[in-house]
Amino acid sequence: MKRIVVIGLAVAPLLGGCAHWPWSRAETVQAAMPGQLEPLHAAAFGSDRAVFWVTSNGCTDKTSLKPIVSRQGGEAVITLRRVFEDRCDHPSADGVEVTWSFEELGLNPGDRVSVNNPLQLPQT
Repeated sequence: MKRIVVIGLAVAPLLGGCAHWPWSRAETVQAAMPGQLEPLHAAAFGSDRAVFWVTSNGCTDKTSLKPIVSRQGGEAVITLRRVFEDRCDHPSADGVEVTWSFEELGLNPGDRVSVNNPLQLPQT
């Protein structure tokens, strides 16, 4: 069901690459990293870019977050970390979209990618 939530967020044009969400993988990245682990509203991976939807109080942008890329079992694992707190007071219910090209992440087009962040389900 969680994968349906991620894919169901109008990301069909981005689904050209191989990606999955490691919900119960024992080998998730646990090394010391900067900032705080960022819960995601959604994530999508194309053949040459990674797109994330994260919570925002109105001031979150790409510079607020740092993607950490590691390699495990022949795939890239991205862990998105918040390095600057968003102290604004205009929250966005749907969060904001931030995008990195695979080149920015040190990945090759078509690389197999997974994400190491928890999913933040919408508030009802």
